[in-house]
Amino acid sequence: MALSERRKRLAAAFEWIYARYNRRGLVHPDPLEFLYRYDCIEDREIAALISSSLAYGRVTMILKSVSAVLGAMGDSPRAFVEGGREESWRELFAGFRHRFTDGADVAALLGGVKRVIASHGSLGAFLSAARSESGSLVGALDALIERLEEGRKNSLLCRPALGSACKRHFLMLRWMVRHDEVDPGGWEGLDPAELVIPLDTHMYAVCRSLRFTRRKAADLKTAREITNVFAQMRPDDPVRYDFALTRFGIRPDMSEAELMKLCDDRTTRKE
Repeated sequence: MALSERRKRLAAAFEWIYARYNRRGLVHPDPLEFLYRYDCIEDREIAALISSSLAYGRVTMILKSVSAVLGAMGDSPRAFVEGGREESWRELFAGFRHRFTDGADVAALLGGVKRVIASHGSLGAFLSAARSESGSLVGALDALIERLEEGRKNSLLCRPALGSACKRHFLMLRWMVRHDEVDPGGWEGLDPAELVIPLDTHMYAVCRSLRFTRRKAADLKTAREITNVFAQMRPDDPVRYDFALTRFGIRPDMSEAELMKLCDDRTTRKE
């Protein structure tokens, strides 16, 4: 589908914003920063699941909670999972609380990770196999969450099949599938073109203002609709601009009003 003149100018504006703001120095405060500690992909993917699953609520509390869990796991989350048991993790995290998540949820999540590793070798390997079977990355994600849950509800997990926007899990996919200065990547063989926008409150507000959607529910249908708009601009990488655009509103020195002015200035200016 051909882009309108406004969309072409907006795509150019996004590319300018990406070049200027998609920098590792602007990551903090963001749970993504924890992934940079791990060079080993098998450690990084577990850190990504934990960091993204806890990414709800105030960012200061998110960072504190992620730090507490990963800190208890030592230098290698993979070794911690392989060498432990869910019963002992319940004791270890008995005093943990992050809004409506408790230590039992953390222990159950790690138990799910251990099952996936035992059957497929890694989370990434499970997703690759599930992608081939289901025919889509979203379908593969749903299969992974189902395996991690194993019939037990967990506040850290949500399934795309139930219509949730699954912002936290789509964040994990962005971090681990894409690779640039900000997103460290690590899961080879999965296509960034299949990624879905992690629809948080900041991205939802921006996309409503830009008329990318008129939907009033920030659900999976809305996330797909917004992703399709970005895919018209970058079909190979529809979540390319997610990090740069959501810095505005997350960082105290970058407001959403400033972002909208940048977009307006660069789409209405005469060349």
